Amino acid sequence: MLHARFLAALRLGDTDQALRHHRTAVRRDDWSLLPAEHRAAHLVDAARAHLDSGDFAGAGRALADAHAIAPGEIGCRPAARTLIAEIAHRGPAAAGVARLADLIGLSRA
Repeated sequence: MLHARFLAALRLGDTDQALRHHRTAVRRDDWSLLPAEHRAAHLVDAARAHLDSGDFAGAGRALADAHAIAPGEIGCRPAARTLIAEIAHRGPAAAGVARLADLIGLSRA
């Protein structure tokens, strides 16, 4: 339910509300009970919210966390690849994002 609220707020452009829902969702006891792919997909969406709010470090952390949970989700999800490329090409990327860019074959032009 919280993920649905998070996505609704994100799609409506309310990144502050989306990130509040995200923080609540990942602190819940049942977060770890979700399948790894679901948690990783949520974190990729959270990375978008962080990036939309101008928080590049938060976006990078969310992507790195998603990769730690389900590495395949980062390599095969177009949304994740797009986010990594956006962060990596906007300036000096955090080490985790630069590593992810290298892992999935994105060059830092």
